[in-house]
Amino acid sequence: MATYRVEATVVYDGKLTLEGIPFHPGDKVEVLVRGKESRQPGTKRYPLRGQPIRYDRPFESVAEDAWEAVR
Repeated sequence: MATYRVEATVVYDGKLTLEGIPFHPGDKVEVLVRGKESRQPGTKRYPLRGQPIRYDRPFESVAEDAWEAVR
């Protein structure tokens, strides 16, 4: 079964009209409606991108005292 993506806007009375879908009259289709996430204007998608990275004690062991074999 092929999947087609169409964006549409719900009008004030709650109706939704899909236009330009590649099906013929009488074809059976399954309709799933999913809300589209809207980001607030001015917010970054990846806020940490480009930020400097700093490592404290980069050559020390990590959680060495949590290993049972070391005890």
